[in-house]
Amino acid sequence: MIDLYYWTTPNGHKVTMFLEEAGLPYTIKPINIGKGEQFQPDFLRIAPNNRIPAMVDHEPAGGGAPVSLFESGAILLYLAEKTGRFIPADLHGRAEVLQWLFWQMGGLGPMAGQNHHFTQYAPEPVPYAIDRYVNETNRLYGVLDRRLADRSFVAGEDYSIADMAIYPWIVPHERQRQNLDDTPNLKRWFHAIAERPATKAAYDKAAGINQQPTMSEEAKKIMFGQTAANTKR
Repeated sequence: MIDLYYWTTPNGHKVTMFLEEAGLPYTIKPINIGKGEQFQPDFLRIAPNNRIPAMVDHEPAGGGAPVSLFESGAILLYLAEKTGRFIPADLHGRAEVLQWLFWQMGGLGPMAGQNHHFTQYAPEPVPYAIDRYVNETNRLYGVLDRRLADRSFVAGEDYSIADMAIYPWIVPHERQRQNLDDTPNLKRWFHAIAERPATKAAYDKAAGINQQPTMSEEAKKIMFGQTAANTKR
């Protein structure tokens, strides 16, 4: 059994998408980041970066003590290796998946995250920051669109953890001020993944967990006022 410490963010969705695709049994442990639950001592012992998702696998491959992990990319890679699914076994195929997984972790996620912050949550508009992150998000959409011009999925013809990592960051494209009609290859890929039963199941679970997706002013203070002191609880 897997315990998934989760909230309804793009990084959280990545892991539920994998677990639903693979049919692995798991229990969701909601961590309401708008209420500061990510700073609870029990959670920090699993996720010292006080971010979701985190995971404890009570039945690791080969047996032994439970394995705990934080960081969504590390979790996806761990699960792919545990199950032997959604990552190729051959050297070249594996390299293709890993480079696009890290592209999301180091590029699309951070840039789109800053896009969300400055376009949705900043207490006052900062035009330079808005232009910077909206434009960089647009550049990354263009990179992805070109990549998908001659293949079904990001790493080739097979669905992989790279696709699972990227898709949730494209879901809020309208909030990111992006138009999928401008990237037709990406749009085709996006709708194909949206129609997968596992994707629908993952997002249905999210809707059942977070009944108030709009962020309150108090939640903004918790989310965006973090310092080193928060991790010392």
